[in-house]
Amino acid sequence: MMWDLSGGSGQPQEHAAYYYYSQSSDSMYSPPSYSAPAPFMPIAALSSGPEFQQRAITSDPYYQPSPGPVLDRAIVTSTHHHRSRQSHHHQSSHTRQHQARPAPVVYQPAPPLEYSPPSFQYSKCTGRRKAVCIGINYYGQPNQLHGCVNDARNVRNFLIQHYNYKSEDVVLLTDDSSHARSQPTKANIRDAMRWLVQGAQPHDSLFFHYSGHGGQTKDLDGDEIDGYDEVIFPVDYKQSRHIVDDEMHRLMVDPLPVGCRLTAVFDSCHSGSVLDLPYLYHSDGRVKGSQVTADHIREKSTRADVISWSGCMDSQTSADTYDASGVATGAMSYAFMTCLRENPNASYQGLLQAVRRILRKNYSQKPQLSSSHPIDTNLKFIM
Repeated sequence: MMWDLSGGSGQPQEHAAYYYYSQSSDSMYSPPSYSAPAPFMPIAALSSGPEFQQRAITSDPYYQPSPGPVLDRAIVTSTHHHRSRQSHHHQSSHTRQHQARPAPVVYQPAPPLEYSPPSFQYSKCTGRRKAVCIGINYYGQPNQLHGCVNDARNVRNFLIQHYNYKSEDVVLLTDDSSHARSQPTKANIRDAMRWLVQGAQPHDSLFFHYSGHGGQTKDLDGDEIDGYDEVIFPVDYKQSRHIVDDEMHRLMVDPLPVGCRLTAVFDSCHSGSVLDLPYLYHSDGRVKGSQVTADHIREKSTRADVISWSGCMDSQTSADTYDASGVATGAMSYAFMTCLRENPNASYQGLLQAVRRILRKNYSQKPQLSSSHPIDTNLKFIM
């Protein structure tokens, strides 16, 4: 069933934007079997051994890689470096360690007490439910990933089975689709973002999931404390370029009415503040500040109820890995769904702590929680 910006749907087609899977069980989507590449690190494995694949692309000459010795499997697409096609399969002479210049994470102090955010309303999440799930493996490209398409399908099924989303209200964009409208191109991703928020009402529950490559580019409008915008990479990024966090905020956050919930999950590198939300949280529930500059905090605040879960800090990378059964997956997507299955009544704080607990066993990435307004993290997380 095809989706369009009018909010309706067209006639069913063989390869449509909506995919239907059995809902008779809670098992994760399983792709055709294959041997997991050796460099992957299972979620259940020990932390020793070869490094996992990173979901990062550095396409900007101003970009600085993460600090410390990192086995960087990102593709440098500037004119200075081009990586071998085979580097995502195994460690080769092209796989090298970078000694990056230390780049400490910088936070804007929490907004002062005299600053009053716009009046907001927690969403009851009792209205219409719509979702967009995007998974990009970049098939045939030197920077190919393996778990992102699985992530998108798993999250889609998870929403349908556990959170009462209707299959016709979930748009799935994956680069294994033979249907042009279902490909995660820059144009299709933008259209899907517009579709997601179109006609949004108070207490609607909207969900956005992205699994793929992420990166950073030099900030041009002065709203980033660290001087870099966060970006995501469509499948056609070489022709169309990336999508910047400022644009995602304009498309998915700015149009929302008071009391409308948008929950976003980003399983990509450098994704900590990828929606440009002004409030970031410690795992104990305290606001730890913002990576939005003071001059832009008012601009980025909203009356809507927007929550973002990201796989890592802006300065970190996210793992493309595989689960205990050998199915390729993103570490953040896996942990997010696992924690909510185990405790569907978790608070914001409890969910953040649980996701971090799963990932810190094997990975350095530190999942982040951010919001468009101050939240009580002891409240139950709903969506």
